[in-house]
Amino acid sequence: MPKHIRASALTALAVAALAVGTVLTAPAASAAPKAAAPKFLSASQLPPHPTSAWTAGPVTEGFPEGLGFCVSTEGVPSYDYRHREFRTDLDTGAVQLTVVADTAALAKALAKHYDDLIRTCADRIEKNDPDVEAEGRDYGTLPVEEGARVRGLHTETSWGATDISLLSVGRDGRTVTVVQWGQMGDFDDAPVAAFKKTTTTAVNKLY
Repeated sequence: MPKHIRASALTALAVAALAVGTVLTAPAASAAPKAAAPKFLSASQLPPHPTSAWTAGPVTEGFPEGLGFCVSTEGVPSYDYRHREFRTDLDTGAVQLTVVADTAALAKALAKHYDDLIRTCADRIEKNDPDVEAEGRDYGTLPVEEGARVRGLHTETSWGATDISLLSVGRDGRTVTVVQWGQMGDFDDAPVAAFKKTTTTAVNKLY
């Protein structure tokens, strides 16, 4: 979500992310062997910006703060999260998260959990802050590896700030990836076709 959203809206989004109590059960026995580290998108694989090139940050351990508005670690096992952030010279940003679960079944449940959080994010935002109107849209699934889904989220504050985000969740075996793109604007400004291509690339590129 772009940085210009004021503090009350950010607080609402963060609280909304913690409002879901779904719990995924971690395995009680020994974990499966670690897979090779999944690969990340490069800057050139993001939806093209009309006036500014993308810059990719380093791959970093931990859960990205930017995803906490709709997606969080609340109610899921303690995994090793890795992420990469992207930016342009203007008010557009993106982030990719990867997480390797212990089994394909756990990864499938985790992908569904993240998609459910994104699907219900608009309702949770409005419930937690009357100054923010939010709308979510479903842009459908993608036939890549074990599948991916793309959704959109538009928010508008009572003082006129308006933002659009595209979010996707995809899975390849035991690995789940979440990609988020965001900037000022509304649904008309969302590069849905290009983001679907980015999501497909992100899932295919994991291994």
